[in-house]
Amino acid sequence: MNHPIRRVTLVAMLMSLALLANLCVSYLARQESLNANSQNRRATDAAFAQDRGAILVGNTPIAETVASKDQFKFQRRYPQGELYAPVTGYFSYLFGASELEQTYGSQLSGTDSSQFVNRLLDLATGAKPKGASVQTTLNARAQRAAANALGDKKGAVVALNPKTGAVLAMVSSPTFDPNSLATHDQAKSRASWQKLTGDKTGKPMANRATREIFPPGSTFKVVVSAAALEAGYEPDSQLDTSSYRLPGTNTTIRTTCGNQQTLRQALARSCNSAFARLGVKLGKDALREQAEKFGFGTKPLSDIGSVASRFPDEIDTPQTGLASIGGFEVAATPLQMAMVAAAVRNDGVVMQPYLVESVRSADLQVLSQTRPSQLRLATSSANAAKLRQMMVDVVTSGTGSRARIQGVTVGGKTGTANSDNVRTPYAWFIAWADDPEVAVCVFVQDAEMPATDVAGGRVAAPIAKSVIEALR
Repeated sequence: MNHPIRRVTLVAMLMSLALLANLCVSYLARQESLNANSQNRRATDAAFAQDRGAILVGNTPIAETVASKDQFKFQRRYPQGELYAPVTGYFSYLFGASELEQTYGSQLSGTDSSQFVNRLLDLATGAKPKGASVQTTLNARAQRAAANALGDKKGAVVALNPKTGAVLAMVSSPTFDPNSLATHDQAKSRASWQKLTGDKTGKPMANRATREIFPPGSTFKVVVSAAALEAGYEPDSQLDTSSYRLPGTNTTIRTTCGNQQTLRQALARSCNSAFARLGVKLGKDALREQAEKFGFGTKPLSDIGSVASRFPDEIDTPQTGLASIGGFEVAATPLQMAMVAAAVRNDGVVMQPYLVESVRSADLQVLSQTRPSQLRLATSSANAAKLRQMMVDVVTSGTGSRARIQGVTVGGKTGTANSDNVRTPYAWFIAWADDPEVAVCVFVQDAEMPATDVAGGRVAAPIAKSVIEALR
């Protein structure tokens, strides 16, 4: 009689030990994944019951938490929602978080390891926990100017401090209102999500500044010019600007630049035939290496999601000619092309771009501080100086004249990309200024005019001018 009881007792003990072991493993090893599971509503409820920290531009919150009279006690709010949506992202009960709300989620919620001591003090004193605040590098005037100048046009604007890499403005259009997703009314939140994700034409939730790549058109000629200078060319080196038939093809790149121009003049007038011929002479490897020195092939911005810009790996001679004028499979983000302009202004040094200046606890203790760091050396300081003067010529006497600002030295490059002859062309303009110290890229996805290099000068250059003037 005792033997069966002992066997049952042993089985019960083993099952209890197994249950205890599973609980320990779940707590120690699976806690993070369980909390992140979208079906774990306890974790989601707990997150929404926290006093989440603010995201700031200067002293102004662009994302903040206010008291609410429902089960969550707190409501996430975006006072200038559409203007800063590409940066803040959203914080939603149903759909999680994006952009800074996601990347700095643990700091904003107060659960990051750097806030462990603060949590212990709150527990000891009975104070309600508060999340940390995230201080961005954005300039409110530049952000507003970029959004107003871009208006309803589909596209993006990025402005950088070339000396530090700090992002001064980041606009993507069309945009969206994150308040519509952050609402605690789940029916309204779900309806907004379906409307936003269902807009396949406008794609308002797509960050065109950092997460989408497009053919950069003639703005890529700055990269080709840098490669030429590194190979021994000078701004006054003579180039053949006559019409150019791509080797081994029946495709001819026509010219409006005559038969001969200097490298400086060819950039100012954006001569396609000259740069296609020059790119073929330099070779695909030299162009790829130069593009990579400017940051192509990297995901440069860790504060929010970014994708790598691309110079094609497999490319033949005629394709090299097309790539040299920003065509074929060359593709870049507006952030990347802003980095190209910034490097020219910064003596050839490419700085790591960043959006967050610091993170501070509720008692204003600095939890983290971003220090500017070098990403690449794109070209020598001597060649960067030559490129600066060449880009100044683009604005003073070339296709970028609409970016002129009285009393300010501005260097720029226009660009128009039309890869399929069906869609309207993309308009680009990249620029830098010396006072204020800024580099800008403007990308307009629908230039609404014929595919000529003038499109970048007409459509995009005035937008860059507005951003630069806002920083004076």
